Amino acid sequence: MGVIVLIMAIGISLLFYMWLEGKKDKITYTELAYPSLPKNFSGIKLFFISDIHQREVSELILDEIKGKIDFIIIGGDLAQKGVPFSRISKNLKALTAIAPTYFVWGNNDYELHRLEFEKLLKDSGVTPLVNQSIVIRDGSESIYLVGVDDYGNHLANLDKALEDYDNGFQILISHNPDIRKEIRCNHQIKLILSGHTHGGQIRVFGWGIAERGGIKKLDKDMFLVISNGYGTNWLPLRLGAPAEVHVITLKKG
Repeated sequence: MGVIVLIMAIGISLLFYMWLEGKKDKITYTELAYPSLPKNFSGIKLFFISDIHQREVSELILDEIKGKIDFIIIGGDLAQKGVPFSRISKNLKALTAIAPTYFVWGNNDYELHRLEFEKLLKDSGVTPLVNQSIVIRDGSESIYLVGVDDYGNHLANLDKALEDYDNGFQILISHNPDIRKEIRCNHQIKLILSGHTHGGQIRVFGWGIAERGGIKKLDKDMFLVISNGYGTNWLPLRLGAPAEVHVITLKKG
């Protein structure tokens, strides 16, 4: 009987720990240096959040980044089926109050009523990037935000996204990190921001069902950031892949 009670206590403790991992408000700080970064953009800070799903962005995170961020990127799966639009609206209003906010679609976003969702994005002042690029200027210099639709749904079109801006320092935002398969040597992409994998969400002895979150160097000056994501889909548990958001600083050097 004592052994059974001990096993049950360990199991309950582990579940509680996994639940806490799923509710973390961890900010991962990253600094990346590029020789090719335009001088005027050295020191620019971006806030990247992906896979919010059912969560509300906490005041702890909002207070920490307030006044420190140049722009915000939502890397897809802002929500999912069953999430009330009032919660999505609250998250968007909180983020757009801090800095200009950009969004790419994730697979779970398509579970929502599309027209209503698009209207909410527009009313909140969020700029969706659907297989398109935008230029961000500082004086005579510029960088480009390149956003593609969900790669997993075969809607991503990187060539279309780059057709107007094919030369210059490019930040690619794709919910699914598999977009890296589409990148060619003539592209000027220096940073890829993705989520989707949840870092495997539950990793046992380092093994998980999907790719671990982190930073990967794909070329001499091209990096891929895969986020563990901020929320979870239906199972609100994590192990070895805690919930996270990112503050990324770009430096010339």
